[in-house]
Amino acid sequence: MQRWTCTICRYVYDPDEGDPVNDVPPDISFEELLPDWHCPVCKAAKSFFEPYPEEPER
Repeated sequence: MQRWTCTICRYVYDPDEGDPVNDVPPDISFEELLPDWHCPVCKAAKSFFEPYPEEPER
């Protein structure tokens, strides 16, 4: 699943890990997060996140 990064503090939301601070279990995609979910580090809204650039596979 796609990882997303906060454009304010650079926190990376990884669906494989979830977000224990906000009680989000693993395997929840960014799109499935509730609309009022926020960055666990700086409290930014979902609108401040962008797709994390993935490394190309070799």
